[in-house]
Amino acid sequence: MYRRRFILLVGAAAGWPFAGRAQQRAMPIIGILAFASPDNAGAQRMLAAFREGLGETGYVEGQNVAIEYRWAEVRADRLPVLAADLVSRKVDVIVTEGGDPSVAAARQATSTIPVVFHTAGDPVALGLVANLARPGGNLTGFSLHQLAAKRIELVSELIPQARAIGVLVNPNSLNEDEIRDAREAARAGGVQLHVVNAGSDGEMEPAFATLSQLRIDALVVISDPLFSGRRDQLIALVARHAIPAVYGGRDYAVAGGLLSYGSDLAAVYRLKGIYTGRILKGAKAADLPVEQPDRFQLVINLKTAKELGLTVPQPLLARADEVIE
Repeated sequence: MYRRRFILLVGAAAGWPFAGRAQQRAMPIIGILAFASPDNAGAQRMLAAFREGLGETGYVEGQNVAIEYRWAEVRADRLPVLAADLVSRKVDVIVTEGGDPSVAAARQATSTIPVVFHTAGDPVALGLVANLARPGGNLTGFSLHQLAAKRIELVSELIPQARAIGVLVNPNSLNEDEIRDAREAARAGGVQLHVVNAGSDGEMEPAFATLSQLRIDALVVISDPLFSGRRDQLIALVARHAIPAVYGGRDYAVAGGLLSYGSDLAAVYRLKGIYTGRILKGAKAADLPVEQPDRFQLVINLKTAKELGLTVPQPLLARADEVIE
């Protein structure tokens, strides 16, 4: 009898490590809800910055954290389904890429899974958080400054003789405050502003036909996920119509755009990685304040300026964070 009890105890003890391992939690999972396509170089650069920030908190993809990517291929109508899929996978955190459309889809899909976002709008006015200091729900992240007015000023400095400036916007995600600020800046600079809409791929070419008819001297492109996802098409249209254009992100200038001024998105995504790591370690989204990064980048493409017959003023060149020759 004693021998039998001993065998049973040994057998049970041998099973304990396996039972313990079975009960251990698998590595956490981060869901990336991306508006862009997986072959978008700018999106991949941002996600590399995100993984860098995540690494600063001790998490490395494939080692102690898994990341699941869902790409909408620049189709906003796909985002709700992709967000719901991430929720069904029971991911630990959802991180949005591509601005407001992805944020809206994630917010609709879950009220419990933490969501780390960035937006160009006012998170409180958009109903994403209760207030910036204490968001209060399952969403937190970063609010980017609205810079259309500053881009109008840069256009006026680059082309002092400009009297008519076009503004290209996506009416489906239009921020009225930013357009109001742009109008005020144009009025202060003594120039006329023409706001032209492009809310889909099919509306891009007609929008540029309208801009051409308006005989604008320069163009300001309002930052938007649709334009970022179709960056090369947009830059090609600008080049075809030979319009000096100012954009929101560095990737535009690198790809051949004349000038860009905007938040350092790589720095923002690195911070999103840090926030995600903090949440995985136990921090609550409700307690992590929504921050407004104040690091901006001015990038000038001198090659494009030469093709347009423009001479960039020396004071503007001196302030540039990067000059592409």
